[in-house]
Amino acid sequence: MKKTALWEPSEERARQSNLAQLMAAAATRFGAPTGSYAAFHGWTVAEPEAFWTLVWEDCGIVGERGDTILADGDKMPGARFFPDARLNFAENLMTGSGQGDAIVFRGEDKAEKRLSWDELRAMVSRLQQYFRGIGIGEGDRIAAMMPNMPETVAAMLAATSLGAVWSSCSPDFGPKGVLDRFSQIEPVLFIACDGYWYNGKRIEVAGKLAEILPGLPTVRNTLIADYLGEAEAVSGQLGGAASFASALESHEAKPVEFVRLPFSHPLYILFSSGTTGIPKCIVHSAGGTLLQHVKEHRYHAGIQAGDRVFYFTTCGWMMWNWLVSALAQNATLLLFDGSPFAPDGNVLFDFAEAERMTYFGTSAKYIDAVRKAGLRPKDTHDLSRVRVLSSTGSPLSPEGFDFVYDGIKDDVHLASISGGTDIVSCFVLGVPTLPVFSGEIQGAGLGMAVEVWDDDGKPIAGEKGELVCTRPFPSMPVGFWNDPGGEKYHAAYFDRFDNVWCHGDFAEWTENGGMIIHGRSDATLNPGGVRIGTAEIYNQVEQMPEVIESLCIGQDWDSDVRIVLFVRLADGVELTEELQKAIRDKVRTGASPRHVPARIVAVTDIPRTKSGKIVELAVRDVVHGRTVKNKEALSNPEALDLYSNLRELQG
Repeated sequence: MKKTALWEPSEERARQSNLAQLMAAAATRFGAPTGSYAAFHGWTVAEPEAFWTLVWEDCGIVGERGDTILADGDKMPGARFFPDARLNFAENLMTGSGQGDAIVFRGEDKAEKRLSWDELRAMVSRLQQYFRGIGIGEGDRIAAMMPNMPETVAAMLAATSLGAVWSSCSPDFGPKGVLDRFSQIEPVLFIACDGYWYNGKRIEVAGKLAEILPGLPTVRNTLIADYLGEAEAVSGQLGGAASFASALESHEAKPVEFVRLPFSHPLYILFSSGTTGIPKCIVHSAGGTLLQHVKEHRYHAGIQAGDRVFYFTTCGWMMWNWLVSALAQNATLLLFDGSPFAPDGNVLFDFAEAERMTYFGTSAKYIDAVRKAGLRPKDTHDLSRVRVLSSTGSPLSPEGFDFVYDGIKDDVHLASISGGTDIVSCFVLGVPTLPVFSGEIQGAGLGMAVEVWDDDGKPIAGEKGELVCTRPFPSMPVGFWNDPGGEKYHAAYFDRFDNVWCHGDFAEWTENGGMIIHGRSDATLNPGGVRIGTAEIYNQVEQMPEVIESLCIGQDWDSDVRIVLFVRLADGVELTEELQKAIRDKVRTGASPRHVPARIVAVTDIPRTKSGKIVELAVRDVVHGRTVKNKEALSNPEALDLYSNLRELQG
């Protein structure tokens, strides 16, 4: 029996959507089918030259497009989109002007700042002149350890206006975590803050910077941005560093110059967040990133000029890069830095109400935390301007879907989205003309040939398998840094299936045409040889009020694999035999007998990356006595010690 939709757009809303208007334009110009989203999506995959040309023109990309749209379109990797094009990423993000808000910033309840479009342009101009004055040009790397604040956005725009390559992380990284990333890419400029606020606490970073800079011998200049009021003092302590303010004061604002470069010119270097080794340096192109982001923002997220767009993210997560591209739609960026529960769990909803937020982006874990905290923003806040609520980072449970409509807002487009750092965008995401079904991502992105394959490389639906993309797309990486032959890049995505991108997600198409992500493929459980996604277990266990969160692994045992479930319990709750039975019963009835954990262990903390993702592989390594190679990727690496030599797992 088919599910009942949680939400459907009104006919008028669907008809007026940017997506519907694109479909109409495609039908008029190219004869594209418009009877359904599935039919139109199929056309965008089958006719990539027509589709991406239409996106370029409809989104008003600034630059010279060139005659060739796609070269070597049968090669993955190797396909080249718009090989003759010349453009500048920053130029396409800086089309706004005037006194309206370009950026509104809050740092918990400790700091607030606004920049108009004219003020943003002036800041970028001054930074561009400073960068030029210290010799920065095309291809130079600029590394930033910064909060999610306006100065970070301005510095990125100034860097990319000159063709420099931007790479960033958040200031909560330890020295080794910073050096593991930035030492690989040999930056010439390092930008950092004087400190930051987290959970109401003032955290200084001067000591950390003194450890980091000697490990970056290619850095010729260092800039310190002011957040705690100590930038001058910190820059003075470091020797050779300058404060952000002094760099700005040394130049008068003038028109920003934009260096137009090839479509494939490197824009960003992002880093894998896994714990299996030193982070991979993933290089993304200016043209591919821009085109993919404007497509997702305009047609899938429904962002329009004047919208006020928020995503809860740090500068170390790809969602920051995704968020700032909303400037290309002449939308206002709403930036928040710090804990989403400081001073309390209402802080993001307070921000949404005060700033008339139209797009509210967050994580599945945050939605679950709000639900378990007993908050009901629907009853306490005016969220009338919020049209879209987006969730990513991990699969949003059916209970999370239900809570959004029950506790946050009735009439909102809930867009669960999934992609990754690897493509700095999405494979599957929201579709504003379609209904929302509990637990399901609505559909594949336009132009993305997303399929689910079985182990033999055959497409399947209604069964779990590997998420793949069978045709090229613009935001495929240029490659990995320091991988001149492309061997590491090929091994990461193309070794499993020849000429096909295998993403590493365990997924399933539903009868509604939506997708469920069951977890990462390398974290799937294999008891008795049957593959089970970890999200299937989390969706059951985390419904229980006694369980705050959980983590599941497969432990090698008696020539097979047994499921081990770790649970972080609510205050005052103990893992009694009765609770263990209740957990097993919940999993057995809600998932299947095969999903029932053989062992359940209570822990006081669950390790996660700095972008909030739990790390099943690292815990699995610890349980099996293996070394975790990249603890610096974790926000709480000490939590791994809780999983070592557990007596409960010895028999």
